[in-house]
Parts: sequence; C-alpha cells; structure tokens
Amino acid sequence: MNTSLQPAVVTVTDLVAGYLPGVNILNGCNLEAREGELIGIIGPNGAGKSTLLKAMFGLVKVHSGTVVVHGDDLTGLKANKLVSRGLGFVPQNNNVFTSLTIEENLQMGVFQRPKDFAERFDFVASLFPELGKRRGQRAGSLSGGERQMVAMGRALMMQPAVLLLDEPSAGLSPVKQDETFLRVHEINRAGVCVIMVEQNARRCLQICDRAYVLDQGRDAHTGTGRELMKDPKVIQLYLGDLAETVEREEAD
Repeated sequence: MNTSLQPAVVTVTDLVAGYLPGVNILNGCNLEAREGELIGIIGPNGAGKSTLLKAMFGLVKVHSGTVVVHGDDLTGLKANKLVSRGLGFVPQNNNVFTSLTIEENLQMGVFQRPKDFAERFDFVASLFPELGKRRGQRAGSLSGGERQMVAMGRALMMQPAVLLLDEPSAGLSPVKQDETFLRVHEINRAGVCVIMVEQNARRCLQICDRAYVLDQGRDAHTGTGRELMKDPKVIQLYLGDLAETVEREEAD
C-alpha cells in the first residue's frame, strides 16, 4: 500500500512539552502519521523521544502546540480519554500487572468495553499465539520478551487506530529483539498505525515506512527508513558505524 496517499491519522504540530513548568524537553516537535504507516522515532539520549509519545498520550504536560487525531484536537486530554479515541500506548517499563494472569492483563486492556473481551482476545491471540495458549499463567513469571507481548496485546484490546510503542526492544536479547520487531510488523500489517520510539536504530529504520530523527526536542531529520540509513549526516551524527552495515547489506 502506498501510505503517502492515505489520510493523516495523527498530526503533531509545534509541540512544546516538559515535566516541570518552564522546563521544556520538546521544543517545537512535528510529526505526521498516516493510515497504515509504521513510523520510527530515533535520536540520541535526551532528545525527547519518549517524552514525545508521553505528551501525545496525555502523560506529560503540553505547554503549546497541538496533537490532532482523526481531525480532532486532543491536546492535553487524559490517557483514559485518549484510549477511547483510538490511541494505545505501551510504556518501556512496568508495562504489565505482574500479579495478574495473562488473561487478566488483557481484560484490563478492555475494561471500558468488557463485552468485547472474547472477540478482542481472539484477535490478540491470532497475533500472539503464546498468549492464548498460556492465558492462565501469571505475568510475573514471564520473560522480558513475553511481558512485552502481553503489554502490546493489552494495548490492542481496545482496537486502537494508533499504537505508540516506547522502546519495545529495550533490555531484550538479540533473538527476542528480532521477535519483537516481527510482531510489531505484524501488528502494523493488521491495520494498526504504529509510532515506535526505538534505541535499535538500524532495525527500526529497516522496518519502518518513515522515520523522524529527534535532536534537542525537535524533529531534525525525516524520510523513509532507507533514505535515513543512507543519509551521511544522519549516519555521522546518530547512527555511528551504520554506514558499513548498509554497505554490507547492499552487497549481499
């Protein structure tokens, strides 16, 4: 699908936000995500990547700028309201209820529409078969990669139009990272627009349709994943030795 022809699902314009009054982490950030797109957000530590997702999801105070979803200005709306308006969010840490079972975690994800549980559970289990098979197991006994599946599954229970993922591969082994990126791709192919902050820049750029490079709270560069992987300035400033990786991949 040519996503460039699709309407915008989310438009972030000149967003200024921070955790304390007068202290801004985002300094006029812009982002657009269209239907069916997988958007990557990369950049150096402290650039404001996670803050951008949290500001979009009502978890960080927005000082100015707008967050528009499906044409509606939802700037500053609380997270519970945003869930019902089509946004889902998976934080990097503490993203499951460890004392609850997998099934109970997923039930928490659809608490606003409990009658939809069975249908949505079947959908999530189609993406994450392990969750369906182990629905009675407590989340606290799961590995990091398995917990990430539960967290993403719970966020999908309300059938979001847009899923915000904050560093889904953080702390995972290379094998589990590969599995996580595969699942993200499958979620996107199922019709969910995904906006993903990711520390693994190479893998992020490989699978995303477009990406934004943040620096000092602003969108410093944007383009397709492949364009950014070849951009000398992006490579030099943000991706280190990625140029050699790209050359090897193109030679294969």
